[in-house]
Amino acid sequence: MRNRTRPPPPHGADPSLRPAPQPVADVASDRDTPGDLDDSVLAVRASEGDEEAFAVLVRRHGGRLLALAQHLLGNRADAEDAVQDSFLSAWRRLPEFRHGASFGTWMYRIVTNRCLNTLRHRPRPLPLDVVPEPAAADADSSPPHVAEADAATAALARALMELRPELRVCWVLRELHGLHYEEIAHVVGTSEPTVRGRLFRARRALMEAMRPWR
Repeated sequence: MRNRTRPPPPHGADPSLRPAPQPVADVASDRDTPGDLDDSVLAVRASEGDEEAFAVLVRRHGGRLLALAQHLLGNRADAEDAVQDSFLSAWRRLPEFRHGASFGTWMYRIVTNRCLNTLRHRPRPLPLDVVPEPAAADADSSPPHVAEADAATAALARALMELRPELRVCWVLRELHGLHYEEIAHVVGTSEPTVRGRLFRARRALMEAMRPWR
């Protein structure tokens, strides 16, 4: 990553950054530290210009969002850029955040849209790092078995990247990140029946691609 993990200060040289509003009321006791607060309180504080509160949100959600971006883009450098850009966008757009959805789901949506735009405009070569690493082999596993497991993992990675982006994102959010259908529908901006249909097509395509490895 290009050393851009800290969100920009609300007052800075860049005139495009949103000025920090003055806090009007604290929503938690002064004895509470940001790390002890839930996301909704942190988001309110951050929208009032509290950089420390926003930094806690970045630390709390950054790992999952980076994993999501890497699953979608297949390239760690691109994933890091997408997540950093998404946090910068979120910092500026915090007044738009509606607390009906969780902050995490809101960030999933921002990152997903950023990644889909990247995929539409800059097609990437097929990667080998878009799925989690296989579990460590037992000491008794034979080298042929280990090699076969590695080959199957690479095959799944290729099959996943061959899916259309709208199918891939639903599969990743459901199977790798455990989101419910309603959450996925909110993230991708569609209906639950559409999400279920996309998941059905994605699973069918992946099952067909992995048939030789059964």
